[in-house]
Amino acid sequence: MRDKRKSAPQGLNIIIVGAGKVGYNLVEQLSREGHDITIIDQDPVRIQDITNLYDVMGYVGNGASYTTQKEAGIADADLIIAVTDSDELNLLCCTIARQFEGCASIARVRTPDYSREVGYLREKLGLALIINPELEAAREMARVLYLPTALEVNSFAHGQAEMVKFKIPEGNILDGMSVAQLGADITNDILICGVERGGEVNIPSGNFVLKAGDLISVVSTRKGSKYFLNAVGFNTKQVKNAMLVGGGRSAYYLAEQLLHAGISVKIIEKDRERCEKLTTLLPRAIIINGDGSNPDLLKEEGIEEAEAFVPMTGIDEENVVLTLHAKQVSKAKIITKINRLGFSNVFNNMDLGSVIYPKYITSETIIAYVRARTAASGSKIETLYHLFDMRAEAIEFKVTEESEVTGIPLRDLKLRSNLLISFIFREGQLIIPTGGDIIRTNDTVMIVTTNTGFNDIKDILK
Repeated sequence: MRDKRKSAPQGLNIIIVGAGKVGYNLVEQLSREGHDITIIDQDPVRIQDITNLYDVMGYVGNGASYTTQKEAGIADADLIIAVTDSDELNLLCCTIARQFEGCASIARVRTPDYSREVGYLREKLGLALIINPELEAAREMARVLYLPTALEVNSFAHGQAEMVKFKIPEGNILDGMSVAQLGADITNDILICGVERGGEVNIPSGNFVLKAGDLISVVSTRKGSKYFLNAVGFNTKQVKNAMLVGGGRSAYYLAEQLLHAGISVKIIEKDRERCEKLTTLLPRAIIINGDGSNPDLLKEEGIEEAEAFVPMTGIDEENVVLTLHAKQVSKAKIITKINRLGFSNVFNNMDLGSVIYPKYITSETIIAYVRARTAASGSKIETLYHLFDMRAEAIEFKVTEESEVTGIPLRDLKLRSNLLISFIFREGQLIIPTGGDIIRTNDTVMIVTTNTGFNDIKDILK
């Protein structure tokens, strides 16, 4: 067996259990970032497909078996990531891995019962992370429905900062306005940190001129984002009601959050037994037992008057068709849940409203943790989001000690190209930085860049 560690001395030795969509995506991204990957799955065809495409080791076997983990090299591993379809198997994988010192563990856990016990499970099983993709996707969907103008709303600085993505419509005040002019005439409390135009992503300078059709991402506080969007002519009131098609885990998590925010919820679900369970779990929601892909049923249940419509079936094609139908018959804010990663370019070229990929959310959380593990001691990654279909990254760093980036005015730092320092969060205050601001220890700093692979705040320098 060849020693792959020599090819990437800076990387971690990582074992991934589960060669499904999430495992595949993790292999793709983590191997690209220079880590040594071993993938375990009981399906030899999946293992063969992945090892044919990527320079990784494959092992056919049960990832929750002590023998399998040992033969796959767990004794030398820095991290094990269990992302099979079974919560119990993932937790067992991590429990077995605890027998080997120095190996951190991450488990994907999706069942609501377990999700309520995340703190207990992490403590008792010694897990570095527990990730629930459906819950995180629901949180992202809820943020969008609280601010329905947005296509995406990402949260930073423990909820104190937001990155909001929206499209500039024809005739909007922003059409033909430069970034500098926006700051002078409308507000300095937001920062435009990314613009997609004609398939290209730009990190704009002050003289960049915005145009109708641009997809732009802005950073501010929640209050600042609402003020800005109101000032440029967008509706910022949260929706009053939502219709969900499909009553799976994602629908349960989303409905729970919307009801808590005072938004009425109607769920259409085919399976009668699941409907009865949802009625017990969500007594304030209206649960309809029926086929949500039936246009007559949707009309009867009020799709034409719905303020939000979220197809959440387990079939991407059905979700897309439902979205396109809703766009024809209603003015609802629409969020489309997509499980498959391979056709994101196709889906992005369709008018599907806000598109949420739960599996991207899972991999982003894991990659942020892995980069934090490989970073120098001067900073750590708090949050990471991929933007504009993986062509840019927003990374939130916690600055833990003085370095060549601290105590110097930002205008004097020799920053890499295609990079923007989007905010500094200091002692509860969000700072939209100017050239005269400085980075201090204990600050949280968010950067947006089209460069990839940043592990440390010092990576912003040339």
